Amino acid sequence: MVQERRVRSDFRDFGGRCRQRVYDARRDDCAGPSAQCRRQKKHGEDQAIGRSRGGLTTKIHAVVDALGNPVALTLTPGQAADITQAEPLLDEVEPEAVIADKGYDSDALVETLEERGIAPVIPPKANRKEPRETDFALYCERNLIERFFNKLKQYRGIATRYDKLANTFLAGVMLVCVLLWLN
Repeated sequence: MVQERRVRSDFRDFGGRCRQRVYDARRDDCAGPSAQCRRQKKHGEDQAIGRSRGGLTTKIHAVVDALGNPVALTLTPGQAADITQAEPLLDEVEPEAVIADKGYDSDALVETLEERGIAPVIPPKANRKEPRETDFALYCERNLIERFFNKLKQYRGIATRYDKLANTFLAGVMLVCVLLWLN
């Protein structure tokens, strides 16, 4: 046992660095990037990626004509409300009627449509105190937009959003729209 202690002490003293700390000259005491490398965190909103219940998602907002062909498109992050894109999309077209679901039921949008002479075919929300009249026979034509999105989802790159950049993803969506226009 005495010999074992002597071997350990001799081994520790080998090289002259007994219990001496070795510092890396490249690093400071604090962990983290240097002041020159610090920047704000990247957020997905500039690339139309946002959090929703299903994780990171992107919403495609579209306007289709009476045949179900796309006329106008925009992208937003997944947590954005649908109503935010209604007016910018409708500024690009001059329809006779707008058929939309309950997510677009707001007094401001309906008033804007009526000022432009566009008939709003939007069913009222369940919590509305004074429900509006809706032409449900015309509302049945809303399946055109649903069929458009089902055609888009046939393309795996669009359905799963492989593209990192919003403009690349939107270009892919527009390419599929061109194919739908040609068919």
